[in-house]
Amino acid sequence: MNDLTALALRRSGYPNLERFQAGNGLPVTGQENEQTTRALEPYLLGYRSVQLKPGDTFWDLAGTYGTTVQAIETANPALNPQRLPVGTTVLVPLGFPVVPTDVPMTSRLCSVCIRGIAARYPFCRTERLTTTAFGRPMDTIAIGSGARRVLYTAAHHANEWITATLLLAFAEELAKAIATGGTLGGFTGGELDRGATVYLVPMVDPDGVDLVTGALDPEGEEYAYAKSLAGYFPEIPFPLGWKANLLGTDLNLNYPAGWDTAREIKFSQGYTRPGPRDFVGDAPLNQRETQALARLTRRLNPALVLAYHSQGQVIYWQFQDIYVPGARDLGERFAQVSGYSLEETPYNSAFAGFKDWFIQEFRRPGYTIEVGEGINPLPLQQFPKIYSDNLGILTIGMLPQG
Repeated sequence: MNDLTALALRRSGYPNLERFQAGNGLPVTGQENEQTTRALEPYLLGYRSVQLKPGDTFWDLAGTYGTTVQAIETANPALNPQRLPVGTTVLVPLGFPVVPTDVPMTSRLCSVCIRGIAARYPFCRTERLTTTAFGRPMDTIAIGSGARRVLYTAAHHANEWITATLLLAFAEELAKAIATGGTLGGFTGGELDRGATVYLVPMVDPDGVDLVTGALDPEGEEYAYAKSLAGYFPEIPFPLGWKANLLGTDLNLNYPAGWDTAREIKFSQGYTRPGPRDFVGDAPLNQRETQALARLTRRLNPALVLAYHSQGQVIYWQFQDIYVPGARDLGERFAQVSGYSLEETPYNSAFAGFKDWFIQEFRRPGYTIEVGEGINPLPLQQFPKIYSDNLGILTIGMLPQG
């Protein structure tokens, strides 16, 4: 049984596949199959599509599916609850959050979460930025109505996938606060909605994440290829020490911001070929993932960029001798609300990153934020603290500055 099936089964309330199949009128095989996968899908996406019968009301649907009338109204803004046409398909959110914070994040789960959030909260917009060399999607979800644009990114490195969970959980909480008029991080949903439109790219490196989280078939060609690259670096644990994409390029060393210097540093450290980490690529922006993120950034022209990494509980705020007006003050505010330290980037890590390129090209505040403590990949037991520590940063970043 794969991890997503186990998650869906747990959410369904059935103890095993046989009981689920029996309870849903399916052939009882105890095996995963197409019918069972389709029946389990609502428990991943967090909603059901229900065809209205005579006499159905949102109140009745809410009681049947363990949700609220408000949630159904939010998901179906075009329907009048007082006049529901029989035969119309209604999207019914289920009574649990879409984003799980207690299982490893994978590329498929990330896509499911984005789809589920956008369905429950149709004011959210999604976009496919690219597909990787191995066919996995790299997506963004946009939330808010403010003219000011900010860009939050995560999982630039494969074994830092916990940062993808951070942005996805924030996206769902933000959408809910906007929809319900609730609060988040001490601000109302309305304040955050009007303050900015936030574009979130939760998973910059979906191929590498799938390797680290065990989503790749250990007998498959992708796994074998990555293992062959790792063979040149036996001192790096495989696959948990993997940071790069599956082509063996470190995506956060592939931007044209001191790339030649980064190449000299990493080559001097022995990272002269594709592998698990620290290979800068054959040229800047020569990877689909970095090209797509650069294109999005240029198109958005954002006021602020956050690049989430792990670990160290530190915020890096500058690039070389470029000191953006207001960037240190905002960084100090981020440090205050998170408890993280605000520091200048160490020299050996100070070039060719996404944040570096943004500061160089746009002369606006950009931050690399290293969450949590320990050895990557960080255990999910740290997630509640990571989320709590960073909620202030994520919300304050959406508000007009100065």
